[in-house]
Amino acid sequence: MNLQAVKLHQRRTFLTNTCRGVGAVALASLLDDRASAAAKVEKWKGVVTKPHVTPKVKRVIFMVMAGGASHLELFDHKPELAKRHGQPMPESVTKGQPIAQLQGAKLTCFGPQWNFKKQGKSGQEMNELFVHLPEVADDLCIVRSCKTEAINHDPAHTFMNTGSSVSGRPSMGSWLTYGLGAEADDLPGFVVLTSNGRGGQNQPIAARQWAAGFLPGEFQGVQLRSKGDPVLYLPTPAGVAQDQQKDVIDAVAELNKLQNAAVDDPEIATRIAQYELAFKMQTSVPALMEFKDEQAKVLESYGTKGPDGSFAGNCLLARRLAQKGVRFIQLYHRDWDHHGGIKDGIKLKIEEIDRPLAALIKDLKRLGMYNDTLIVLTGEFGRTPMSQGGSGRDHHMKGFSVLLAGGAVKGGLSHGATDEFGYNAEKDVFPIHDLHATMLHLLGIDHLKLTYKFQGRDYRLTDVHGHVVKDILA
Repeated sequence: MNLQAVKLHQRRTFLTNTCRGVGAVALASLLDDRASAAAKVEKWKGVVTKPHVTPKVKRVIFMVMAGGASHLELFDHKPELAKRHGQPMPESVTKGQPIAQLQGAKLTCFGPQWNFKKQGKSGQEMNELFVHLPEVADDLCIVRSCKTEAINHDPAHTFMNTGSSVSGRPSMGSWLTYGLGAEADDLPGFVVLTSNGRGGQNQPIAARQWAAGFLPGEFQGVQLRSKGDPVLYLPTPAGVAQDQQKDVIDAVAELNKLQNAAVDDPEIATRIAQYELAFKMQTSVPALMEFKDEQAKVLESYGTKGPDGSFAGNCLLARRLAQKGVRFIQLYHRDWDHHGGIKDGIKLKIEEIDRPLAALIKDLKRLGMYNDTLIVLTGEFGRTPMSQGGSGRDHHMKGFSVLLAGGAVKGGLSHGATDEFGYNAEKDVFPIHDLHATMLHLLGIDHLKLTYKFQGRDYRLTDVHGHVVKDILA
C-alpha cells in the first residue's frame, strides 16, 4: 500500500469514526430527552391551576332527553293553554317566529295532555304521572325559561354541547377536562352513556357531540356501552397475554417519546397518554361494569339489575363513575321526538326516568356526594304549544325547561317563566350560554377566562355570551 493510499485510508477512518461519534451523541441526546418527553405526558392537571372562584361542585352528571322533551307535559303547567285547546293559536304569539315542520300550517292550540300536581313543601308543579320524583321535589331547581338557537335535532345538540350550532367546536365535557384535568388515574375524565326508550323514536346521536374539536384529542369524551364490550377494541386480543400487551405498549411509547423529543408534537404526547390510559382501563372498566358489589336495595331503588343499557342502569353507572372520580358524565336518553302520540309517549318516558332519577339523587345523598355534584336534565329544545297531526308537537326553541339538582343550587325553586302559552321565555330568560357559564362557575371556573387560541382567535365555551345566574345558586 503506497503512502497516498495510507493517507486516504486514515482520512476515511477518521471521517467514519467522527460520524459514528456524532450519531452516538445525537442518539444519547434523544435517549436523555426521553425523561422530558415522558414529563410532557404525565397526567393532565388542567390549565386552571388555581380556581378563579371557590368551587362548589367536583363533578357534573348532564342528562339529555334526546329528541326534544316537552316542557308542556313535564314541568311547565299552562292552564291558559289548556283552556284554549283546539282553538286557533293567536297570530300575535307566532308571527315572524321560526317554526320547524309547522311552517305555513294552520296553528291550533294543543293543551297539556296530562294534569299537573304541586309536590313537596315548595309546591313544585310537575306531571301527575311522576311517582318517585315528587319525593325529592324540594331538591329540584326547575328553570322554566330556557331557550336555544337551533330548531333541528343535530344542530340543537351541537349548540347544547358546544355553545355553537357550527360543528367542530369542543364539547362542554372537553372544555371541563381541559380546564380541570381528570381526577381518576384509570378512567377518562369525560364519559358518555346512551340509552334507548321503548317508543321506537331512537334517533342516532353523532359521536362528534362529545368530540374535543380543536382541543387536543385526549379531552374528547369516551363512550361506555352497556352491552357487549364497554369500549370497542379495549379488551386484550385473543391469544395475547396482558404482560405481552404491556411490552408492546411500552415499546411503542418509547418510540413515540423519541419522536416527540425531536418534533415536540402535542398529539404524540396525547397518543402516548391514551395508550397508557387504555391499558389501565382494561382492568378498571370491567370492574366498573360489575354490579355485584351493589346492595340489592340499591339496585331495586334504581329499577335495574345491572348495566343493561337502560336509563336506570346508566343512572347507577353514572353514580359509580362519579365515585371513581370521573368529572363529567353525560347521559343521552333517546325517544323524545313526539311529533305524534305525545300523550302515550310521555307516559312511557316518565315511567323510564322517574324512579332512576329520584334514586340517583337519594343515592348521592346516602354516599355524601350530593352537595358537590351538579345534576342537569334537559332536552336539546322543547315542543310547540301548537298541535302537529292532532296528537303531537313540533320542535320548539323559544322556551323550555331545564331541571337542576345538587347541593350548589337552590332546591324547591322555580326560576323564570314562559308566556301563558308556553311559547316564549319571557321572565328571567335563561340562554344555553348562561347554563354553561353557571356550570363552570360552580366548578370554580370563570367562563371568560377558560380560553383556547385557535386560528388566531381566543375561543371559549360561552363564545362571546353568557352570564352566571346567581339567583339559582344556594
